[in-house]
Amino acid sequence: MARNIVISGGGTGIGLAAARRFAADGDRVLLLGRRREVLEKAGVDGALTYAADLAEPDEVRQVALFVEETLGTVDVLVHGAGGTGQLEPQPDSDDPLDRVAYEWSVNFRLNTLTAALLTEALTDRLARPGGRVLFVGSIAAYRGSGSGAYGGAKAALHPYAHDLARRLGPEGVTVNVVAPGYVEDTEFFGGSMDEERRERLVAQTLNGRAATPGDVAATLHWLASPGAGHVTSQIVQVNGGAERGH
Repeated sequence: MARNIVISGGGTGIGLAAARRFAADGDRVLLLGRRREVLEKAGVDGALTYAADLAEPDEVRQVALFVEETLGTVDVLVHGAGGTGQLEPQPDSDDPLDRVAYEWSVNFRLNTLTAALLTEALTDRLARPGGRVLFVGSIAAYRGSGSGAYGGAKAALHPYAHDLARRLGPEGVTVNVVAPGYVEDTEFFGGSMDEERRERLVAQTLNGRAATPGDVAATLHWLASPGAGHVTSQIVQVNGGAERGH
């Protein structure tokens, strides 16, 4: 039977790859994101789209209402939204502490708050039994992210996922985090990736290659399958072993 799949950050990168994977199964997919034009151009067969800022409670309430009216039950909830704030308005101040406050606040909003608000808004909609909640984390939660802000925001998903798994496990819902490393062909790195940095990140893997969005999507797809019904409260690494370092 076709399932109802809700994917935040579904217009680009990992979220889009996951959307295409589920749609290929004949599942009904709802793509969420802030940029309506990006969602509409995603080109996922049969997908619904809804533009909203998932860090704003009022907008998440409207998402929940839309889900109730169009899907009813959510079989799989994938949190692909996130980022480091490259698309956000930059602070006017050059003061170092103002910059720290901005970086930590924006990363928390984009990566942690969006996931928590959407999850809590849709918890009552999750299929019972059989529902799946999947967070896209990051290797940065283990190895740092430069300033620490992005890695800290992604690391916060770990205890939330564990607590959620305890809460929903008795009702047959699983909760897991997938932690990618360097993934090519995404917006995440923007214009910041030069060849030297790329080579350094690839060299950290044990299989000598960068990940693709499809690598991560395949893992999300499996964790959403009946075969992963006994896998919950896990952080699944999809980074070619790079979190082990050299």
